[in-house]
Amino acid sequence: MSRIGKQPVKLADGLTAKLEGNKLIICKGQDCKEIDTRGVVKVNIDGDTLTFEPTEDTKFAKAMWGTVRALANNAVIGLTKGFEKKLEVNGIGYRANIQGNKLVLNLGYSHPIEYEIPKGITITVERNIITVRGTDKQQVGQVAAEIRAFRKPEPYKGKGIKYVDEVIIRKAGKTAKK
Repeated sequence: MSRIGKQPVKLADGLTAKLEGNKLIICKGQDCKEIDTRGVVKVNIDGDTLTFEPTEDTKFAKAMWGTVRALANNAVIGLTKGFEKKLEVNGIGYRANIQGNKLVLNLGYSHPIEYEIPKGITITVERNIITVRGTDKQQVGQVAAEIRAFRKPEPYKGKGIKYVDEVIIRKAGKTAKK
């Protein structure tokens, strides 16, 4: 039994849910999120509450039961509050700024890195903090990971791009012989 799959998902005000074949569609105005149930999870819509149950007694159906419920819950949270990740740029001469639809990063390379901001994502830069916001949890995490990958934090000086709540384990440098 899935502990997560058993829990109902409550729709917030202004959200609508409907089923079209094997797809659960959750909308707020024009912004919609589609969740594929793969035909192994049955979704019951009772007013503003969604409940889920597997249609088969297979391992795959039981695995998808909790997954579909979690995706539906993330869609509800994303359409109401949204998701955000914060990244911190550390290093002398390292900076980030927005130019049009691009995030421009100066990270100690011989050239600036231009990152095209994907549709559905908003990026803001304040001093040395990059904030990635959006309605899709997976997309926000993916964009933040791609930005971090341009210059991962190194363990000696801590220079690079890191998540704000990330702890970098520092190493001791070389010591001179006496």
